[in-house]
Amino acid sequence: MLVGVVSDTHDDLERARAAVAHFEAVGCETVIHCGDVVAPFTAAVFESDAFDFHAVRGNNDGEWNLQNAIRSFGEYHGESAALTVDGAEFAVYHGTSGTLTDALVACEKYDYVLCGHTHERRHDVVGDTQRVNPGGLPFPAGDDSYHVATVDTATGDVTFTDLD
Repeated sequence: MLVGVVSDTHDDLERARAAVAHFEAVGCETVIHCGDVVAPFTAAVFESDAFDFHAVRGNNDGEWNLQNAIRSFGEYHGESAALTVDGAEFAVYHGTSGTLTDALVACEKYDYVLCGHTHERRHDVVGDTQRVNPGGLPFPAGDDSYHVATVDTATGDVTFTDLD
């Protein structure tokens, strides 16, 4: 099964729509947003009949209506989530604390630890755990273009796609 991973859309509707179009085109059955959706109008872009949607709160997700907007079509998990998707164990956390993200990886309880916050693509493996940060909106300290990731739960492959 393909799982789409996105983070830090920060109300960029064009890129959020591009992410959804990509996830639908490649056949993702689940999409996980690692936080910083920001506003309900951006969350609404992720409503799709093609995939189940999950999201955690990012440090810029302060609008209370965001929770309700996401819950109208998907699952909003608050600060973090532990999900089982197609037999694979996922921890999802925005990544505001690098110490907590590192601890989730180091405990090796999860197959995948999904995070965002830094706007930098990252994929590394510790034991049997893969850390995946798809990146975020481009800015000087982060990536120079917008990426999303897909995780293939059957093979363990992680693929990044540039949407710019």
